[in-house]
Amino acid sequence: MPTMADVARHAGVSVATVSHVLNDTRPVLPRTRQAVLDAMDVLGYTPNTLARSLVTSRTRSIGLAVSAISNPYFTEILQGVEAAALEEGYSLLIADPHDDPAHERTVVQLLHERRVDGVIIAPSADPGGLLAYLTRHRVPAVLLDRIVDAPADGAPRFDQVCAENAGPMARLVTHLAGLGHRRIALVAGLPGLSTTAERITGYRHGLASAGLPHDERLLVHGDSGSAGAERATAALLSLGAPPTALVTGNDAMTLGALRALRAHGLTVPDDMALCCFDDFAWADLFSPRLTAIAQPGRDIGAQAVRVLLERLAAPGRPARTVRLPCTFVHRTSCGCADQPERPPRSRAPLVPSGPGVARPGPPGASDPSDPSGAPSTPSMPSEPSEPSEPSEEGTAP
Repeated sequence: MPTMADVARHAGVSVATVSHVLNDTRPVLPRTRQAVLDAMDVLGYTPNTLARSLVTSRTRSIGLAVSAISNPYFTEILQGVEAAALEEGYSLLIADPHDDPAHERTVVQLLHERRVDGVIIAPSADPGGLLAYLTRHRVPAVLLDRIVDAPADGAPRFDQVCAENAGPMARLVTHLAGLGHRRIALVAGLPGLSTTAERITGYRHGLASAGLPHDERLLVHGDSGSAGAERATAALLSLGAPPTALVTGNDAMTLGALRALRAHGLTVPDDMALCCFDDFAWADLFSPRLTAIAQPGRDIGAQAVRVLLERLAAPGRPARTVRLPCTFVHRTSCGCADQPERPPRSRAPLVPSGPGVARPGPPGASDPSDPSGAPSTPSMPSEPSEPSEPSEEGTAP
């Protein structure tokens, strides 16, 4: 097996110069760098990454802790993380914390002991032990999908990357209200997760925007899983005045809700209109096809890598929260007629709503889901539109 000394002799340089080329520890003339690279190619030299890490104090590896096996949404995020890491020359070590607070603390410690340069984590509903470990050991980290520091709390302690939640959820509710539904239920996720809290907030805002009262009996928790959602949906159907429309908080809960509806002999959308937060791969294959909010999973994963690498390059910079827009995917489970197929880029991204935030769409366009008839974003734009840029919040001065 060729050594660094063999490469140095072949290139006509010193071993120290070869080391500088491999580790970027000192500027090297372009022609000299190329001579070293050519020698490595001719000899078939493979750098010793363990030895390199002793010189640079970096392993060029990233730890990823997400429940990708049990949650298909995180599988898409994982693909984004892997592609972005590979593009930057980083390897990936993956662990599944199973959404368990004690286990997530253990797997992050194991990743840290493997000397990864930083970690990307989707925290559990009770991340106190995890956050204490990251803080105590000053581990460069990006929190993924679920945030622990909201802007109202001041500057975030950790970098965070997630999707918009409240605005897109409100969009589903107002869309159903615009179709005439007055009893709209939500099967929400696991209490304690920021995604659950934000989607509940969006649900309530949607009801308020449509002029509908909030009936606490129509808000149930499916605990982010299929079995929990099936039980929660069955409870909704047992009410004296059951809902006529249902919104589910993620893809797993959508499956559970569908099982409960089938067990009660109900069909979608004739007996129950259905919209879901998460547009999973087979949503378009259901009959009826599922109206959904699509989250940019791959983009979230790639953005998390970029934010982590920026943290490694500038450890002292203020932490920030980056939110990416979602997309309203209009199909037929809500009770609407089938929508014409368009390329993915033609779908209208959902951007944060509120004062000072412009909504895309031509002047005068009216959303049929808005009972007020006020101008807003059409469900499917007539012209292709590019996704909005990620928004940032909570950056310290």
